[in-house]
Amino acid sequence: MTGDFTIHRRWFWYDFLLWSSTKNNQIRVVRIGFACAHVALSAGAKAVIIADLRLTPEGEKMVTENEHVIFEKCDVAKWKDLQNVIDGSITHFGDVPDIYIASAGVFEPPYSNFWDDPEGLDANGYKAVDINVNHPIKLTRLAMRALLGKSKRGVVAIVASIAGYSKQYPAPIYSATKHALVGFTRSLGDADALQGVRVVAICPGIVATPIWTTGTPGSGERFGITDEISITPSEVANALFETVKSAKYPGGTIMEVSKLGTRVIPEWHIAPVGEIDGKMAEGSDIPSDAIQRVLGSILQVTEHERGALLQKAS
Repeated sequence: MTGDFTIHRRWFWYDFLLWSSTKNNQIRVVRIGFACAHVALSAGAKAVIIADLRLTPEGEKMVTENEHVIFEKCDVAKWKDLQNVIDGSITHFGDVPDIYIASAGVFEPPYSNFWDDPEGLDANGYKAVDINVNHPIKLTRLAMRALLGKSKRGVVAIVASIAGYSKQYPAPIYSATKHALVGFTRSLGDADALQGVRVVAICPGIVATPIWTTGTPGSGERFGITDEISITPSEVANALFETVKSAKYPGGTIMEVSKLGTRVIPEWHIAPVGEIDGKMAEGSDIPSDAIQRVLGSILQVTEHERGALLQKAS
C-alpha cells in the first residue's frame, strides 16, 4: 500500500470495547479499544463501530452523545456475528469499514486455561483460542472480502502481545495464541501489494487493562501488575494508529510498544525487550516474587494429579 493512510473521514470497527472509569488493584480499568476510539475520533474519523456483547453505562453514554459512534452487539467467537457487523456498517453508513481493529482477548480466564483445565472433553476446543486466535483470523478474511468487494484499500490491525515471541510458562495458551497472531500477520504481508489490504500487529508489553481484573479475576494481584510496570491503553492506541496511518510500516509489520517505547520486531533474531547486560530493564518484566506466587498455584494443581492413576489402580 503506497502513501500514508489518512484517518480523517474513515470508518472504523473496534471489537470488545467496554470500559469503566473505576480503579482496581492500582490498575485503571480501561480497555485498549476505548483508547483507540478516542484517538480515531480525535483524528476526525467519520464513523466508529463498537462491536461487543454489551456496553457499560459509560459506553452507552459515549454512543448516545457522539453521532459518529454506533454499537453493534457481537460475540467475536461467532463468525456470523462478525459478518453482521460489516453488514451493519453498510446499513448505517452505506459502506464497509476501512480500518478493522481486533482488540478482543482473554488471559487464561477461569473458564478456559491450561493449568486448571476447566473445559471438559466434550468441549473439543479452548474458548480462549476461539477468542484470541480464530476471531482475528476470521475477521481479517471477512474484512478482506468486504474491502475487495468495494474495490477499496484498507487496514486490519491485530492486537497481539510481546508474549507472541516470548515464553510464558504460567500462561501457555495465552502465549501460544499471541504467537499465532504474530505468525498470521507476517504471513499476510504480501496482501498489502496483492489485495490492497495491509495487515499489521501491535505487540504491547504489560498494559493496565481489565484483562488483569475483571477479565481474569485476581490475575493482576498474582502477577504483581501495577501502574509502575504497566503502559496505558492510550500508549498502545497511539502506537497502533501510527502503524496504521504511516506508509513506512508495510503489511506484515509487528510493532512492539512497551515501557521503553516502540520498535519494529524483525522476522529473525529478536532481541529481548529492554535487556541490559543480560537482564531485563526495570519496569519491563514481571517481579520475581509474583512469578513464584503463580508457580505455587500451578504446582499445587499438578501435585494433586501426580500418582492419581496409580492410586486408582490400587
